[in-house]
Amino acid sequence: MRVDREGLREGDPTLDAEAVETAAFVLALRAKGFRDKTVLGAMERVPRNLFAPRRFADLSRSDVALPLPYGQTMSAPTTVAAMLVQLRLEEGESVYEVGTGSGYVAALLARLGGRVESVERIEALADAAALRLGQLDLAEEIALGVGDGLTPRRNRERFAKILVNGAVPDFPDTLVERLAPGGRLVGALTVDGFPRLAVLAKDADGAPHTQVGAAVRIAPLVVG
Repeated sequence: MRVDREGLREGDPTLDAEAVETAAFVLALRAKGFRDKTVLGAMERVPRNLFAPRRFADLSRSDVALPLPYGQTMSAPTTVAAMLVQLRLEEGESVYEVGTGSGYVAALLARLGGRVESVERIEALADAAALRLGQLDLAEEIALGVGDGLTPRRNRERFAKILVNGAVPDFPDTLVERLAPGGRLVGALTVDGFPRLAVLAKDADGAPHTQVGAAVRIAPLVVG
């Protein structure tokens, strides 16, 4: 009888229940219109329950946002999926994430093949995220930093993709400057008091063009 790397045997009730819950989670996303196989595959491979607060573990595969310590929020799966679909991350591309939070989205970006640099303003959250990512053997694949991801950085590297985990009134120039020509920045812009999914794409000459789409359930991004 085969034993997987976590020591669960095939036919183990715990393993079977986990597989059923994961399959139901992905099927629920498909039922809501998500068809991107790459994104769905990543969301199947990264257990959201690992990143959810323990007291909300029973809700980790539901389409709800979950509270994190320090007043932060873990976005609902459909919000995360919508942002990842719009990001169009390709294997090997560099991606800059603003707002690590629990580390769940960073793990998804890594599973999508991105070279991830993620910044979190709350050190305790960043430390907890690093521990969770280590359980998935992703700690070495994701560069985690502590600070305000919207402010200028000493590192002037430009990224193919940028993901902002929160709603802002506008994408600051200091962030847009970090996006390489031909790149895409995905986040949410607050329009008439409500967050809406937004994509800022740069053409080959580096000129930015922003499109604002449907309303999304995402918390405001705290600056500073």
